[in-house]
Amino acid sequence: MGRRDKSKAKKHVHGKDKGVSGHGSESAVVTLGGSAHEIETPSQSSGDRMNDHPHKIERMNKKLYEAELTRLQTDLVRMQYWIRETGYRMIILFEGRDAAGKGGTIKRLTEPLNPRGCRVVALGTPTERQKSQWYFQRYVEHFPAAGEIVVFDRSWYNRAGVERVMEFCTPDQVEQFLDDAPEFERMLVRSGILLLKYWFSVSDTEQEARFQSRIDDPTRRWKLSPMDLEARNRWVDFSKAKDEMFMRTNIPEAPWFTVEADDKRRARLNCLLHVLSKVPWEDMTPPGIKLPPRPKKGDYARPPINEQFFVPNAYPHTQKG
Repeated sequence: MGRRDKSKAKKHVHGKDKGVSGHGSESAVVTLGGSAHEIETPSQSSGDRMNDHPHKIERMNKKLYEAELTRLQTDLVRMQYWIRETGYRMIILFEGRDAAGKGGTIKRLTEPLNPRGCRVVALGTPTERQKSQWYFQRYVEHFPAAGEIVVFDRSWYNRAGVERVMEFCTPDQVEQFLDDAPEFERMLVRSGILLLKYWFSVSDTEQEARFQSRIDDPTRRWKLSPMDLEARNRWVDFSKAKDEMFMRTNIPEAPWFTVEADDKRRARLNCLLHVLSKVPWEDMTPPGIKLPPRPKKGDYARPPINEQFFVPNAYPHTQKG
């Protein structure tokens, strides 16, 4: 891959609320139909709260959303070229309530990227062998090498959330984790890894609507498990666990970033924009390739076509009259 002349490369500086494509935070938010104040200050409808008086969510315009998504995904591809070229290492954690929109955002983040340099890790229940290991061990084996992005769809913070609330671990294990996690993450940052931690915040009213939507859709019903329903009954317990987790693990080297997620479209765009702002990438997109003429076929004679097995065409071509 050819490297562009750095004097011509477009640089994106790592910094607070720095926008992409030459826009600062204010212009970027105005593009999304908001204000600079709204991106820095949580709105009154911030999620993770019990809503006694449900509010109507103002959904983002679909056409605007799709245009912004295309723009941000294009920049994500450019960012990945830089990460691969420089050997940068990056870990992104997605945590939050069930049905908060983590999976949808991860999909939009990763779908334009080269899967050889970006992978999603969603670990299941630990095996008996893993339970006997150092708690962080099964996560460490998935960490990035040079030039890679690793996205965790839930992470080691299971211990501070679902494991704690569902009593899958002891209080002593929770306490040990809350002591160890900040030091563990400082060690990662010192080693040169960029660690981004996102919490997707959704109100109980919006979560209820999304649960019902999954129940009504046979193709998405698998997303709703008995564990999700039990967690629904323990909303306040999860709130208490999350609040202590934030208090104990929100460190300067790896702070928590909350994504207000009652509107999925805004949540996705805000998160992608934020990821782009945290990487000091430059545009190192390789130059376009001009395809040479195809070589001549020569004297090779291929086997008869009727000797092959074909998948039946269940959708015949429309016959033109």
